[in-house]
Amino acid sequence: MSKAMIAVDKSGSYRVYVTVTTDLVQEAVSIHDTTPVASAALGRVLTATGLMGIMLKSDEDKLTVNFKGNGQARQILATAHGDGTVKGYIANPYVDLPLKENGKLDVGGALGEGELTVIKDLGLKEPYMGTIALVSGEIADDLTAYFYISEQQNSSVALGVKVERDLSIGAAGGMIIQMLPGAEEAAVDALEEMIGKMEPLTTSISRVMEETPGLSQSGIVRRLMEEIFADMPEKYRLQALEEREIRWECDCSRERMARALATIGKEDMREIIEEDGKAELQCHFCLKKYDFSRQELTEILNHM
Repeated sequence: MSKAMIAVDKSGSYRVYVTVTTDLVQEAVSIHDTTPVASAALGRVLTATGLMGIMLKSDEDKLTVNFKGNGQARQILATAHGDGTVKGYIANPYVDLPLKENGKLDVGGALGEGELTVIKDLGLKEPYMGTIALVSGEIADDLTAYFYISEQQNSSVALGVKVERDLSIGAAGGMIIQMLPGAEEAAVDALEEMIGKMEPLTTSISRVMEETPGLSQSGIVRRLMEEIFADMPEKYRLQALEEREIRWECDCSRERMARALATIGKEDMREIIEEDGKAELQCHFCLKKYDFSRQELTEILNHM
């Protein structure tokens, strides 16, 4: 379970969402047995989606973030609810590319060219959907562009996943800064200067954890936020509003899988029953498998 902090500056010019998701990303990459570049890509998308999820007004509201590209990774999809739960998968968890010239994992190369689609189901008749072309495939850049193009929201997104030599997750986290209506120009200038000087997020997270061993999840997030914004002018310093939780949770079930089977059509269902006599479905998110016998398939067919 990861902690997230929501804060606003004293002048009311901007809002910040910060989280450390090391444990959440570790759980996801353990399930999907990912390569280092796939771990970084999936971890960034899960972290960002979790933060965007806690922006939703209701616990039942749902958000889906879908990256599709022509690179080896092919697709990275994550879903979050307003209650802080998030799940996701990468279509090719075994994507493997050389490091970039700067020694960083090549997440952009793994995705390639493609599209980012964000779908928000807010309980209305039709869900909101926004799609943009990928800017770089580096996830944070693409989401910054999405907020500006699709939601007319000036935002800055920072995401990081540090993969250790043993393939474990050493540090992971994210931050989204969003300007508020009537933001002061001086606040914008101060933020731009701060962001320009920022070190990689995982470097800050690792240092906080090393300097304060035994600090709680909440304490780590607060300390991280304080360090990042330490040089902001007093007028634009942050005040914490709310602490939230972001956690991995897959809500798949046998009933959901049965409903999925019921959508394939009667002819296809009859063919499965006659040729195979059984069916096995696997959840994309948690990889749990569900077996259906001939009798169960026949019952589903009879109700179609």
